[in-house]
Amino acid sequence: MSEAIVTLKKGTGKTLKSGGAWIYDNEIASVAGQFENGDIVTVHDFDGYPLGKGFINTFSKIRIRLMTRKPDQDIDSAFLRMRLEAAWDYRKRTVDTDSCRIVFGEADFLPGLIVDKFHDVLVVQSLALGIDRYKEEIVCLLKEILKEDGIVVRGVYERSDAKVRLQEGMERVKGFIGEAFDTQVEITENGVKYYVDVKEGQKTGFFLDQKYNRQAIRRLCRGARVLDCFTHTGSFALNAAQAGAASVLGLDASETAIEQASRNAALNGLSEIASFECADVFEKLPALEKAGELFDLVILDPPAFTKSRNSVKNAVKGYREINLRAMKLIRDGGYLATCSCSHFMTYELFTKTIAQAASNVHRRLRQVEFRTQAPDHPILWAADESYYLKFYIFQVSEER
Repeated sequence: MSEAIVTLKKGTGKTLKSGGAWIYDNEIASVAGQFENGDIVTVHDFDGYPLGKGFINTFSKIRIRLMTRKPDQDIDSAFLRMRLEAAWDYRKRTVDTDSCRIVFGEADFLPGLIVDKFHDVLVVQSLALGIDRYKEEIVCLLKEILKEDGIVVRGVYERSDAKVRLQEGMERVKGFIGEAFDTQVEITENGVKYYVDVKEGQKTGFFLDQKYNRQAIRRLCRGARVLDCFTHTGSFALNAAQAGAASVLGLDASETAIEQASRNAALNGLSEIASFECADVFEKLPALEKAGELFDLVILDPPAFTKSRNSVKNAVKGYREINLRAMKLIRDGGYLATCSCSHFMTYELFTKTIAQAASNVHRRLRQVEFRTQAPDHPILWAADESYYLKFYIFQVSEER
C-alpha cells in the first residue's frame, strides 16, 4: 500500500469513466508520492476529483488497474472476501458450479485474476503484478468460502505461465500452491466426462466458456455425420457423440490433444462413434472436399487467430478460409457451428467474414442462433476485453 496519488490528464480516462477498469500510461499527468510497482494508489481526475483506487505498474502500458471506485475503501482481506463471495454467489445463481470459472478478472472487479474450479481442484492464473501480491490470500479465502457450501478443495495449481506476464515485468510461473496432487482431474460437464490436465493443458486445462454452446449443438446431432475441427480434447465431438450422432471425426494439430480426446472418448464409452485424427485443419478440409466427403454438421472452434489489432487482417483471411472450406463439406440443409474466441475479432467483423465466405461458395445461411461465452465468463459492459467469444449456428443451403 502506498499514499501515492495519480492525477489524470484533462480529457482522458474515458474508458475508466464509462465503467472500465484500465488507465493507460499516456493518460497520466502526474504521480505525487512514493510507490513501488504493484502498490495500491489513489486516482484523481485532472481537477482533483477522486475516481477510486487501483494498483500501479510502470512496466505495463495498462499503468493502473482499478480495484474500487470508492476512494476511502481499504484494499484488505475483508475487501477481497467481499469480492470473492460476490463472484461465487453469482456463479451459484447462473451456472452449474461443479466445474466453472469462479473469477473472471475485471468482469468480477478483481483485475488480472482468473480462478477456475474443476470439481474439487482450483486453477489460479495471475496476469498482473498488483493482484499477484494477493494470490495466496485469495486462495485461502476461496477455500473458506467454498467450504461454507460443503466443498472441500483438494488442491490448487497455478498456471501463471501466459506470455502477457512478461508485459507486466513478471516471470512466467506454474506449480502447486500448497500440497501436491494428481493433476489429471476428472470432471463432468453436460453429462460428459473428461480428464482435465491442469498442469500441461492449454490455458488452465479446459475451455469452460463453451459449456452451453456445446450443449446447444446436441439437438442437431441425432443420426448425423459430424466433423469437429480444432477439437482440442474432444469436447464438442463428445457432446455430439453422446447426443446420438452416427459418427464423429475430430481434428486437431496437437498430438497431445488428440491423445487426450481419445482417452476422453474411452472414458465415456464413445470410442466406436467418435474418432480423432492429428491433422492441420487448413490442409485436411480441402482433402476431405477432394475426396467427396459430406457432413450433416461441421463445428469450427479454432484458437484465436489474432491477439492484437495488428494481426486482424490476417485473422480475417484465416476465419474466411476455414468457414468457406467447412461450408463446402456440409450437405444441403446441414448445419455449421462456428466461432471466434478473439476479442479483436469483433462481432461485426466476424459476422461480415462469415457472410463473405458464404457468398464466395454460393451458400445461403439461415441463422439458428447466436451465442456468446457461458455466464461464468460474464461480459461487463464498458470493459470490452471481457467480451470475446462469438458463436453462431447456421443451417447451410445451396443457392436456390
